[in-house]
Amino acid sequence: LFGGMRLPALLACLAGCALLLPPAGLACGPGKGHGRRRGPRKLVPLVLKQFSPNVAEQTLGASGKAEGKISRGSERFKELSPNYNPDIIFKDEENTGADRLMTQRCKDKLNSLAISVMNHWPGVRLRVTEGWDEDGHHSSSSLHYEGRAVDVTTSDRDRHKYAMLARLAVEAGFDWVHYESRAHVHCSVKSDHSMAAKAGGCFPGNASVMLEGGTRRSMSALKPGDRVLALVNGSLVFSEVMTFLDRDPDTPRLFVSLQTAAGQRLALTAAHLLFLSGRNCSEGAAPVASQLRAAYAGTARPGQCVLVEAGGAARLSRIVGVSVATSRGAFAPLTRQGTIMVDGVAASCYAAVDGHRLAHQAFAPLRLLHRWTGSAGHHGNSLHWYSRILLWLGRVVLDPGRLHPLGIAQGDM
Repeated sequence: LFGGMRLPALLACLAGCALLLPPAGLACGPGKGHGRRRGPRKLVPLVLKQFSPNVAEQTLGASGKAEGKISRGSERFKELSPNYNPDIIFKDEENTGADRLMTQRCKDKLNSLAISVMNHWPGVRLRVTEGWDEDGHHSSSSLHYEGRAVDVTTSDRDRHKYAMLARLAVEAGFDWVHYESRAHVHCSVKSDHSMAAKAGGCFPGNASVMLEGGTRRSMSALKPGDRVLALVNGSLVFSEVMTFLDRDPDTPRLFVSLQTAAGQRLALTAAHLLFLSGRNCSEGAAPVASQLRAAYAGTARPGQCVLVEAGGAARLSRIVGVSVATSRGAFAPLTRQGTIMVDGVAASCYAAVDGHRLAHQAFAPLRLLHRWTGSAGHHGNSLHWYSRILLWLGRVVLDPGRLHPLGIAQGDM
């Protein structure tokens, strides 16, 4: 990874690592409490009828929309693969092997859950009571028809364990978990070929930014060294583009599209951060820092406000529509300020981690490298090497709850 890296770049990398590592009080050193490992994070069981995340199953923030039934004779049947994991018991009451058939993503999450079950309850295995449904036993839009959902219990059928089983399923990475009944836990995943599962933190190539001087430039034509409109403490400024954290001009991606009452339309990937207010926001008002927070684009809802450019100033504008659209290209420019106005809407330059400030601090060494050398390592059409290092570190040292599953799946930040 460090082969051919110059000394300033290496120093910047090491400094970035230090920023993401736990503070001394949580690591090692003299004094009370130092040198201890933090205890394991306490797992809180779900309660009956609770689902996680707290949105409907077939929404962008969960497992996504149904894409249609898969039958044995259809072309899409090849999307399903059998799961022969010996650590999982398959009920298979139809005696057709249907319960073993599932998408690869569902298979991966189910296998992870099987390990968690054995670790949590030695001698107990995971049991699947329902997998792929080819007989029409579920509602017409059920994800069971696509091999994207499973109903699970424990092998001992101890219903007192199911609340914790649901929590273990959340931790295993299922995109939606529902403690549906006292008889089982329902789990589902996004479509394998859904681009939402491959999208990190980017804007489409046809998005535009405003350059110093008032002209607009498409994201695909933007270059390091361009000065673009950005946001600092509620005020609009022009900030230099230092590099691209990711740049892919060709691949189609799935984007969240937000439409504002003022007429702006911003498209960005679900794991990208933007600045949102609560639902009680005043259209056209000046921003108040306490009203805004950085949040994933995939969580944005109509009624919330974003910051838009209006008459040379930043103003609040209410979101009136949220949709999903496919567009070609994915670009993640990094400005010196860590923010950028895209299609007239303020957004962070960062994604995948649930904190704009944390991400901005972690990229401080890259800004320092740019100050020393005049370059932050423009890398062509790929993920920036510094982002790769931070993502690896984030998986090691951060609470998994702070990382967006979609962003981490692809490796964007």
